[in-house]
Amino acid sequence: MSLTTSTAQNIAHVLIEALPYINRFVGKTFVIKYGGNAMVDETLKNSFARDVVLMKRIGMNPIVVHGGGPQIGQLLKRLGKESEFFQGMRVTDAETMDVVQMVLGGLVNKEIVTLINRHGGSAVGLTGKDADLIHARQLTFTRDNPEMNAPEIIDIGHVGEVTRFDTSVIDLLIHGNFIPVIAPIGVGDNGQSYNINADLVAGKLAEVIKAEKLMLLTNTAGVLSKQGELLTGLDAERVQVLVEDGTIEGGMLPKVHCALDAIQGGVQSAHIIDGRVEHAVLLEIFTNVGVGTLIKG
Repeated sequence: MSLTTSTAQNIAHVLIEALPYINRFVGKTFVIKYGGNAMVDETLKNSFARDVVLMKRIGMNPIVVHGGGPQIGQLLKRLGKESEFFQGMRVTDAETMDVVQMVLGGLVNKEIVTLINRHGGSAVGLTGKDADLIHARQLTFTRDNPEMNAPEIIDIGHVGEVTRFDTSVIDLLIHGNFIPVIAPIGVGDNGQSYNINADLVAGKLAEVIKAEKLMLLTNTAGVLSKQGELLTGLDAERVQVLVEDGTIEGGMLPKVHCALDAIQGGVQSAHIIDGRVEHAVLLEIFTNVGVGTLIKG
């Protein structure tokens, strides 16, 4: 079917609106945390892959860090193992860690790589264990116990936090015109594997490589006011007020803190965007409206 003049003009307007952003971001690096509905809905999966391929084709450098919590939970259930969480973190014993590595480093990572490649990109899948990309240590928790003289230490197994990155393999891939796709599995000094929150890996990586933008895909419109209105253009001071008055709470809290840490670490801007919207990444980068919450320094 041929385009009508009106439709063609609309396309032209979109391209013209995007041009200043394209010029501004050529050669810049973007770290995108990919998760939520965008990873399970077929239309959204293809939309995301096309977005990333287009970014690379016009000279930007996207790096994808992905989660996979639901997929891990599904496989554990099939194996007859219940998922257990502490403060939002999956309790990860040795058996669960094997499943995490199988799902994140194998099934999910390779599916994303295949999807990007099928849409014309050149993606390479990695875990943090490849080329010593993500160095980690065990993440520990404590809680007060009236029966003890000191806080009780809570051991949730192979759950880690990033200690440092060796980004040489990422630099090599970017300059080779590849798109890195990273599963958030780190390795300790003793060779131990650690399951790490994908938001935290994306945020810390963005800091280390001084990315232009950190983009966190979520299953919500972004940070919302108590009246349900989208909030954007937030800085650290405004975020603090919203946290104190209870506007930002629950699962949004760690995402916002992750975004703020990235900004304070040198990232130009962070975006919490609605991954339920087709082409959410492109809309946030290349339009005046966007589809999420901008957090800036």
